[in-house]
Amino acid sequence: MPPEEAGRTVVSVRIQRCWDLVEGYAPRLLDSVILQSGEKEHLLQDIENFRKSRRRYARLGVPYHRGYLFYGPPGTGKTSLVSALAANFGLAIYSINLAVFNDRSLMNAVNQVAPSSVLLFEDIDCMKSGEARLPSNTRTNDGMLARDPKVNVADQNGVTLSGLLNVLDGFYAPTNVLFMMTTNRIEILDEALLRPGRIDYKLYLGRASDCQKIELYRRFFPEVSEFEAREFVQAYSSTETMAEFQGLLLGWEREHGRELVATL
Repeated sequence: MPPEEAGRTVVSVRIQRCWDLVEGYAPRLLDSVILQSGEKEHLLQDIENFRKSRRRYARLGVPYHRGYLFYGPPGTGKTSLVSALAANFGLAIYSINLAVFNDRSLMNAVNQVAPSSVLLFEDIDCMKSGEARLPSNTRTNDGMLARDPKVNVADQNGVTLSGLLNVLDGFYAPTNVLFMMTTNRIEILDEALLRPGRIDYKLYLGRASDCQKIELYRRFFPEVSEFEAREFVQAYSSTETMAEFQGLLLGWEREHGRELVATL
């Protein structure tokens, strides 16, 4: 378990059999994450309502956790949003890459997650879509798969859908945790994963709007007028995501020698 560090959001990653702190992690500022109008406020209110409802969940006999899915193309700020939300609510982040787990190691890792924290599953679509893969030597002569009774499915490489669902809302699901998941390809996720109780809140992060770009530009350069910001955005309309536009601003600032007023 990582040491407690009051007042500071930390990120832990699973290394072998223990959670290790990510040294030098700097949480994202919530003000620096620019969403479509109203999206951030609605999301913050949802988390706030959940965090105030523990007694109600207990009275109703409902497991006290909530799942969030942020989906859309790469570079749209999904992970940055998770970082900013955790920092805003003072929550530690436990980051899991499903590609390096199997069902058993995932269960063990999740059992060690502290309450009142964020359990982050990045790129949830990398999970295997079906049952655990069987070794090639378990194929019969006609090429069909045969189950080896000596092989424990939970110990094979990769997390199965049933293994993931067990830690989201089964017997092994932790309490008082926000599950936050990201994906570039929501269309390939199993419907069983997307149902309420596992994923309760979905937010699409897509192509950056002009309003988002203007707000980001004025965050970099607050002394400029909205008209100047709009002209710049229109001149560089080919940038599609906030990550691309931010990279453009950083490069443009260096090239033109302008002082970067705000740090993102």
